[in-house]
Amino acid sequence: MARRPADPFASVAAIGRTLPDVELTTTFGKPALKTGGTMFVCIASHKSAETDTLVVMMDIADRDLLVAEDPDSYYLKEHYVGYPCVLVRLRRVGADALRGLVIGAHRYVSQKKKPPRRGTR
Repeated sequence: MARRPADPFASVAAIGRTLPDVELTTTFGKPALKTGGTMFVCIASHKSAETDTLVVMMDIADRDLLVAEDPDSYYLKEHYVGYPCVLVRLRRVGADALRGLVIGAHRYVSQKKKPPRRGTR
């Protein structure tokens, strides 16, 4: 079995560096990736989250499906329920799943920031 880096965020940051307009920063003192100034993934800082948990922004319906399908990897705590995100146990997700989560979160946040399209007449 492959060993995870000592820094649980290192793999996340490496994926983030491959995406456009990504800044490696912090949120509430924890490592985070932002695009256009908006956080799309970060290490959870709330005391209710488990150690080495990644907060991943996504549509609430998609989040609910992940939690239902794989509660060993994906979970929620009351503090996070109202936010469009899922909590991810980094030790439980593989490299491909992590890449998909980070890319999906970047896309989700990027699309939310785009101005509405105007119809043509």
